[in-house]
Amino acid sequence: MSNEEQTPVSEEAPEPTPVAPTPVAPKRKATQPRDSDRIHGLGRRKTAVARVFLRPGEGLWKVNGRTLEEYFPRGILQQSVSRPLAVTETQGQFDVFVRVRGGGLHGQADAVRLGLARALLKVDEDYRSRLRGEELLTRDAREVERKKPGRPKARKRFQFSKR
Repeated sequence: MSNEEQTPVSEEAPEPTPVAPTPVAPKRKATQPRDSDRIHGLGRRKTAVARVFLRPGEGLWKVNGRTLEEYFPRGILQQSVSRPLAVTETQGQFDVFVRVRGGGLHGQADAVRLGLARALLKVDEDYRSRLRGEELLTRDAREVERKKPGRPKARKRFQFSKR
């Protein structure tokens, strides 16, 4: 017997092995509408970053999907955040959608305030003098100082012993 007789020769091509479909990431739900009439402003404070979107409306606030009162429960923070609208006398004229990340509540509130002021500038450049007068366009550049080696904190030193 020869090898040719023992192994059958198939003229058909071997079947391809089934390949699993590549996983597709689920689409993220948009937190704000994707309209072309939106105005964008970016604000930062310490480690907080706020992206503020304005569109003509009746004064609706959404901060990370929640209302202004839910996200910033302290009245002083709500007042601070809405200060650019009060200064420019545009309260109730725009719907405000905010995405804010990082930092604490106070840093986030200051970031939202700066982002809102910058967005209002894109609406009308004449607001610049009012916003500048209230110092709402100035980015507070103070950051946390880094810890230094050989010290317990950034500036604190270990207790000095003379002897």
